[in-house]
Amino acid sequence: MPSTPDAHACIVARPLRPDDAPAVFELTAAAELHDSGRVLVELDDILGDWARPSYHQPSQSVGLFEGARLVGYAEVDRQRLEGYVDPARRGRGFGTRLVTWGVETAKKLGYERLGQSLPVTNTAAIELLRSHGSDVLYTSWILELPAGATITDTALPPDHRLRCFDSAQDARDVFQTIEDAFNEWPNRETSTFADWEAATLARADFEPWQITVAVEDVGGVDRVVGACKVTATDSQGWVDSIAVRRDARGQGLGRALLAGAFAAAREHGATTARLNTDSRTGALGLYEHVGMVVVETFEHHAIRLG
Repeated sequence: MPSTPDAHACIVARPLRPDDAPAVFELTAAAELHDSGRVLVELDDILGDWARPSYHQPSQSVGLFEGARLVGYAEVDRQRLEGYVDPARRGRGFGTRLVTWGVETAKKLGYERLGQSLPVTNTAAIELLRSHGSDVLYTSWILELPAGATITDTALPPDHRLRCFDSAQDARDVFQTIEDAFNEWPNRETSTFADWEAATLARADFEPWQITVAVEDVGGVDRVVGACKVTATDSQGWVDSIAVRRDARGQGLGRALLAGAFAAAREHGATTARLNTDSRTGALGLYEHVGMVVVETFEHHAIRLG
């Protein structure tokens, strides 16, 4: 989108640039705090996403600027819309403008739908997407393992063990294990190793301890059968992804990976741990069974295109 003045509010719209990352982080954090009372985003999340080879910032993003101040932005990627408006600038039509831009951009990219996950408490944003014809595609939840709680460890199957990630030998197997498991979900966009590597291993804050790997000894060679990635920021641990190969499920490996990942997060300063799951996975009951509790509920509202 070329830089153009907005007559009604002296707004300039232009694609985001790499040096906009701090402003995008600050605006997103302010919006999350306003809408749900907690901040989930990290600056490295934004930098990692922007580093993916498949992401083309000039054609997949727009920022709304009032002078030098970013007052709203949106990105269209993998049939998802991520858009936020500065809470202090809402009610001026910026959200409608961003959604309209998102729909037009998604159509140019050939997407079948465009959706955003929103807290169920953010009724204004939900109504905005509904006014563009959205339906709820799925529900998601943030669950927390409260401070002081632990997940009871389970015995692993014979010839199986958990160990720390080794990038030299595990990277592609871990990616494929996660990708195959996530691709079982309906309406899920596939990813590539290059994108996963850029958004995960190439992050400035990545350390090998963050990935716990479940392996099976096959003739003296480790075969990756599961993986769990966790981070620890301040006192909060966060599970970014967990997956077990289809042919290795039902043996307690998922529970063992969670226990191992949460233990690693505690060793690095976390006192509580959280993760996100949604209704496509069927895993909510598992997480509640190990002692996690729902602390926030989201709905993914999708606009059908074409």
